[in-house]
Amino acid sequence: MTTSLGTLKIGISACLLGQPVRFNGGHKESRLCSEVLARHFQFVPVCPEVAIGLGTPRQAIRLVGEPEQPRAVGSRNAALDVSDALGAYGRQVAAEADELCGFILMQKSPSCGMERVKVYRDDGQPAAATGRGLFAAALMDARPDLPVEEDGRLNDPVLRENFITRVYVYAAWQRLLRGGLSRRALYDFHARYKYQLMATSRAQYRDLGRMLAENREPLETFAPRYFSALMTALRRPASRGSHSNVLQHLSGYLKRSLSTHDRQEMQELIERYRQGQIPLVVPLTLLKHHLRHHPDCYLADQAYLQPHPEDLSLRNTL
Repeated sequence: MTTSLGTLKIGISACLLGQPVRFNGGHKESRLCSEVLARHFQFVPVCPEVAIGLGTPRQAIRLVGEPEQPRAVGSRNAALDVSDALGAYGRQVAAEADELCGFILMQKSPSCGMERVKVYRDDGQPAAATGRGLFAAALMDARPDLPVEEDGRLNDPVLRENFITRVYVYAAWQRLLRGGLSRRALYDFHARYKYQLMATSRAQYRDLGRMLAENREPLETFAPRYFSALMTALRRPASRGSHSNVLQHLSGYLKRSLSTHDRQEMQELIERYRQGQIPLVVPLTLLKHHLRHHPDCYLADQAYLQPHPEDLSLRNTL
């Protein structure tokens, strides 16, 4: 199962930790971040608007123009244009983010919002389409593989588990690179995340397996391409159906070791999970119980069984 990666660093919009850095001198503290996740991660707070020299309190900014390429200007005085400064700071943070394994952004912010940020037309009316905060856009464009999520979406248990799973996959890859990447190490990494990938996308699971098997290009160009494809695939949250499919595959390794009663019990719990009657942790706990009594080296190394620390309890509500 997944080995410890230590305390991981995650970038975060400073207002989400209760820092009074918003335009009105207030904050948008997320108790999930400041009280729950802060016990497991080392947060690196960032406020791009303060970082580029805007004071607190200050004139609010908003996005204006074309939703695909808006400008960030003052809401009262459009002569205040901080578009270039926010973009440049986003690229600076991205360039210095080697130790970060993820980023949590303030939703709907003209600087930090990763999606659905209101964009205004020149006449002051909201445009039909929405955009991205300019700091967030620059950060995400420069670090497309870095797991990024918004605070509001993290209140959804499925999206929260998906994000934190990706954080730990990203951290494991960074550790692999620091230890020296080899073709064997890449194959082992893929094998470890095989069932995690199957739970999110069977199509990408097949495509990435074929990609590895057929690859003939140099490792230094192939490995980043592989990892980008993996992280893109993992953005898709797993469903009850896909989790159930993986549980069926994993329990199949034990069918010769278990009694008829134990096999029936395992199948009943998987079906009850599929129907939404029990959380994912229930069939997983039974599966891990059987694995302790009937060890299997291949399954024991599968990240899917424990993709993040157990005390985060992320699968108790899935």
